[in-house]
Amino acid sequence: KLLYHLEKEEQMPDGMCIDAEGKLWVACIDGGRVIRIDPETGKRIQTVRLPTPRITSCCFGGKDYSEMYVTSAYDGLDETTLAKEPHAGEIFKITGLGVKGIPQNFYAA
Repeated sequence: KLLYHLEKEEQMPDGMCIDAEGKLWVACIDGGRVIRIDPETGKRIQTVRLPTPRITSCCFGGKDYSEMYVTSAYDGLDETTLAKEPHAGEIFKITGLGVKGIPQNFYAA
């Protein structure tokens, strides 16, 4: 079942995580953003834009899981592009989202 059809500017989905409200967060590689999707309605309900386009993954962390950490890539970018995208390859911390993540599950080996 198709949950959500990405808009052209969102580009392609990459890493994802779930928040405490059961909503899906998707890193949009080459789209410079993470988006929050309601899996029940299939609607995008939040967008966080970042200062570089190659956004690769997202997860919640911090003491109470109220911080989102977002990774980006610089591989495959030539020197000219890297000069225009100085934040490529950085990790970003986002606060004030109004939602928290959930603790990860641990599995015994």
